[in-house]
Amino acid sequence: MQGVIKSYDPGTGDGVVVRDTDLADLDLARGALEGSVFRMVRQGQRVVFDLDGQGRATRLRLGSEVDMGTPGFPRRDAALAAEPAGAIPGPHDATSDPDARETADPA
Repeated sequence: MQGVIKSYDPGTGDGVVVRDTDLADLDLARGALEGSVFRMVRQGQRVVFDLDGQGRATRLRLGSEVDMGTPGFPRRDAALAAEPAGAIPGPHDATSDPDARETADPA
């Protein structure tokens, strides 16, 4: 899941994240940052997380701009859907497109 940190107290580890899909406030589970690259989080920071058995946010981690659907970065699932079956996603140019190599000028 993805969301934004609404509040965080580094002294207690208590915090709230707002889930992107329904804007629900979710408490951070105790130890939500353990095993994460985060030592602390700040208000407004975008995160990817899981839910524990009590519906609290846990396993906070960084998400790429693509994963989060940030404007200007197409979502990964949309980018993959636009690629032909079997194609390797990524930039294409005359040197990486086999059809273009046949017609490219070998200058």
